[in-house]
Amino acid sequence: MGSTLIVAAVFVGVTALVGGVALLLRGSRSSLAEDRLELLTGAGGAAVRTSPGNTPSLWAGTLNDTLGFLEQYVPSFTNLSTFLEQAGSALAPSRFVLISLALGCAGAALCMLGLLGDLVWILAAPVAFVLAASLPTLWMYLKRQRRLKAFARQLPDALELVARALRAGHSLAAGFHLVAQEMAEPISKEFNRCYEEQNFGIPLDQALEDMTRRVPNLDLRFFATAVILQRQTGGDLAEILDKIGRLIRERFKIWGQIQALTGEGRLSGLVLLALPPLLFLAMLRLNPGYVMTLFTDPLGHRMLALAIVMQLVGALVIRKIVNIKV
Repeated sequence: MGSTLIVAAVFVGVTALVGGVALLLRGSRSSLAEDRLELLTGAGGAAVRTSPGNTPSLWAGTLNDTLGFLEQYVPSFTNLSTFLEQAGSALAPSRFVLISLALGCAGAALCMLGLLGDLVWILAAPVAFVLAASLPTLWMYLKRQRRLKAFARQLPDALELVARALRAGHSLAAGFHLVAQEMAEPISKEFNRCYEEQNFGIPLDQALEDMTRRVPNLDLRFFATAVILQRQTGGDLAEILDKIGRLIRERFKIWGQIQALTGEGRLSGLVLLALPPLLFLAMLRLNPGYVMTLFTDPLGHRMLALAIVMQLVGALVIRKIVNIKV
């Protein structure tokens, strides 16, 4: 019975892993340019996805006549599509969910390989499933954070480039196209997407609103608001963009000074938070009987729970002290 269960677990794990990798590689081949060509040639059908604001978008995802079950129901209870867009991923929400489920099944199956009559591995399988299934989300989150930070660093240069283009007599759309040509990703991709959308007939105000949704950056929101107001009321947009770019640079300068001043506090907090677990492991290695009292004695249970709570409270307090918003 045990050998049969192990063989079944291996089969399920390998199948799920191969399926997840195949879906990931298959999703990377689709591009936004292919979607546009399908729309222009009529190969994509009449089904066009809508953005969260119920506004038709040519860029929200692949243009398919029939959407799968997950394609219809995943966006209804989570903002997964926007999350993937902000991470710069071309994966559809349904494919992302399938990859997560496949990795979760593979993790649970690999965990169950250790069962030889031991109940612990059976109980650990759900934990392994959750941990393995959360890996794609964690990877996308880290990718999203890197992308947003890179965009924030590039934004002042992009605004100054648009301002110089306006002073040279070019239009605002030409300034966006210049940013797309001269700068690196991710800002070149976002500005080029905005430029292409308004070429397709989408109003520039809506294209800017979509870009601020894809890139949740406060400085970008200032830029979009300034452009919309200037188009309605008039004014020197180049001067406004120069001031916004200067403000962003000064904010980065102040943020760097704060990081330098709070570096000692952050390092002290890291040492203080890491010291109790490391000391626990050292004592467990040197004198296991002394440490196991925390797990065998009722008073030790309360002391251990109190220590964990105090660790969490200390981490939150230290984070509140050193995390200064600019």
